[in-house]
Amino acid sequence: MPAAAAPSVRPPDRRELLRYAVGIVVVVAAITSQYVVPVLWAPSRLVYDNLAGDVAVVYGIPIVAFALLVGAAPLRTWSSRPRQAAVEGPGWYGVMGLLAFLVTLVLAIVYEVVDPHALQLLDRPNPALRAAAGDPWFFVGFSFVVGAFEETIFRGWIFGFWRGRTASWLPPAILSSALFAGLHIYYGTTYGIAAPLIFPTLFLIGFAFAATYRSTGGNLVAPAALHGANDAAAYLTLISLTAGTDLHWGLLLGGALVGLVGTLGRRATAFGADRGSGW
Repeated sequence: MPAAAAPSVRPPDRRELLRYAVGIVVVVAAITSQYVVPVLWAPSRLVYDNLAGDVAVVYGIPIVAFALLVGAAPLRTWSSRPRQAAVEGPGWYGVMGLLAFLVTLVLAIVYEVVDPHALQLLDRPNPALRAAAGDPWFFVGFSFVVGAFEETIFRGWIFGFWRGRTASWLPPAILSSALFAGLHIYYGTTYGIAAPLIFPTLFLIGFAFAATYRSTGGNLVAPAALHGANDAAAYLTLISLTAGTDLHWGLLLGGALVGLVGTLGRRATAFGADRGSGW
């Protein structure tokens, strides 16, 4: 059969690239500021130690910046193809989540051989869970707000900017996923040399959300809901370890089943080929 026609692509001009780059700089600065500014300037704790203030800086500033610099075009299809998104989202999330589990397992074996004492660093308390210990139910619900904010920024703008501007979706997906994983700085500062056991999961889950956005023509509802559920499962362990663990594995295994027998299975041949590389 003849190859599918290449999608129409209009590469960004210099002004668009500059505005996009500035937007990314703002995202990096806003998110990393919560780890740096309160240490260097104590009065800023009035903002960062307050949930509303912290959210306004970490998410509000990037959202305003991208809205002004890039515009709303990457977000206009936020609710597109809801039925397809209900399959693609869990499918990608489950398959990438299980792949992340396997990667982490292999890395853990390597650590066990090379430096088994490093694995003990993972026993350190998770800073996000420790901060939520006083009111875990609130953070279970608030996870979905954070999921919506982060998906709007990372998948909506940072990844979605490239729709129609590049023939292959893979480089922007890798970029947005690497940035998403890398900005979880507190894992590196908390777990030290054991942190590489955590970052592959963040990267692959981010990639799953980017793939969902791409395959559904820009849907952000499914990635935001799954992102929220993923985080909520972690907070739920503070209330019931069994319930949180069951939710986590239920999302992964249920999603993987959907992915294997549904849309992802049917696209296996096309993925990586000419159709799979385009938007």
